[in-house]
Amino acid sequence: MVLIPQAIAYALLMGVPPIYGLYACLIPLLLYAFFGTSRQLSIGPVAVTAILVMSGVSEIATPFTDKFTELAILAGLLIGVVQIIMGALRMGFLVNLISQPVISGFISAAAIIIIVSQLKGGLGIVIPDFKHTHQTVWYAITHIAEVNWITLSICVCSILIINVLKKWKRSFPGALMMLVVTTLITYIFDLKSKGVAIIEDVPSGLPSFSIPVMDYETIVALIPTVLTVTFIGYVGSIGIAKSMEMKNRDHVIRPNQELFALGISKIIGAFFLAVPSSGSYSRTAINDEAGAKTVISSVVAVVMVICSLLFLTSFFYYIPKSVLAAIILVSVLGLINYREAKYLFKLRRRDFVVMLITFFGTLIFGVENGIFIGVILSFVFLQYYSARPHIAELVNIPGTEYFRNINRFPQATQSTEYLIIRFDNQLYFGNSSYFKDTIIKYVSERKPLPKFLILENTNMHDIDSTGLHVLEDIKQYLDDLGIRLLLVGTIGPVRDFLKRSGFTDALGVNHYFLTITDAVDYAENKTVHKEMHEAAIQFNKNRRSFLD
Repeated sequence: MVLIPQAIAYALLMGVPPIYGLYACLIPLLLYAFFGTSRQLSIGPVAVTAILVMSGVSEIATPFTDKFTELAILAGLLIGVVQIIMGALRMGFLVNLISQPVISGFISAAAIIIIVSQLKGGLGIVIPDFKHTHQTVWYAITHIAEVNWITLSICVCSILIINVLKKWKRSFPGALMMLVVTTLITYIFDLKSKGVAIIEDVPSGLPSFSIPVMDYETIVALIPTVLTVTFIGYVGSIGIAKSMEMKNRDHVIRPNQELFALGISKIIGAFFLAVPSSGSYSRTAINDEAGAKTVISSVVAVVMVICSLLFLTSFFYYIPKSVLAAIILVSVLGLINYREAKYLFKLRRRDFVVMLITFFGTLIFGVENGIFIGVILSFVFLQYYSARPHIAELVNIPGTEYFRNINRFPQATQSTEYLIIRFDNQLYFGNSSYFKDTIIKYVSERKPLPKFLILENTNMHDIDSTGLHVLEDIKQYLDDLGIRLLLVGTIGPVRDFLKRSGFTDALGVNHYFLTITDAVDYAENKTVHKEMHEAAIQFNKNRRSFLD
């Protein structure tokens, strides 16, 4: 009841005739039921995938033409191929390259783009296809006098009633009810003659087998769209599936198997005229609330869509496009995640900046460029903070054997005999210079100079050849100052690397310690022994002078 009206609406959003949205609810949904690992996930047309396909394919062909439809189906085939390859190579982890702030910013902007794209259907205005969102908004504002008020009334009333029914009972098919009611009103009062746009002819019957038309140049042109939909579609689908897994705890989601299931459903579906599909959160949630416990719920949905294609398509003729616009608007309004923006602003400003730039980048430069900007920005921030990791001076908390950051415990004891530094990252070419400069800064600021530098490197989980050279430089720098280097908490892989490099022998195996306390005891005892030795030497000198 939710799937059919959404499939029709999202097909129009994608730029293909509505029948292809229904085709996408057959083979893909059936194949996912057999190969997928989620028991509740609902596969089919979704808003974000639709706008991504529309944005990418419209650069090559005009929406609602046969050529555009062929390219949309071919895009689905290619997306499926990429997902199966990723699943076979166990590359499900690659989706982690897209951070949550990037996804939130992108989806929020995509929701606004979708909302703007529905102004034509919701207002009844003929709006040219503009490249940028703000151009569409400005055109609608400047031509507000051309609004078809009947169309607008249908859209607004549908939005209000669907939302009220959703609050009353989430599983109630408000979208289907409004679709039926507005279709009857349009037919009875002949609203088509009053300027209300309708779907008109929808062919009946099941899809036939058809090999997608493809050539090398077209495939290359579709690659950006294919990659974008692959990652965004999989991130969305696996996120929804994981949420159902956590809620029900009666099955386990296997990411690589999910990639295969989503991929095979798109590949086989493309041979039966199915446009790209993904997991839908709203339909999955309703499916779960309705009591779905197995994939049989998906099979039942397929059977209902087949019945609609065979017997009900003649009733689709008078469906007003404004009610489909209302269904889309209700679905995507919840995608504008302003709560996430407020949360990130309070929690971590750099994630908020990434989300904000992704959001505006998507609005200004388009959906594909927007997510590319967000991913690049995330890597820039990652590299920046990785190149400047957290380094702290540790001091002893009085009366305990604990050593903590001096900035958090300024009342703690700072020894004049040793300096303890903790490095909280791997030591590699990207941060080695910063590490060296910081160590030198800490040492040079201590007056008098400490006799030992204790490097607490429990969090140094890796080291490369550049990091090794810097470590050797630091040792040489300390040796020249008469300061001895002690290493604490070195983990196995790093210890093995230092052993192979010869650094362990150069430093001395007795300069490695398991805990800071052990290193401090060693430093303090060595200091005491040295002072006693110097005192003994001075005593002997004085004694000789006295005897002389």
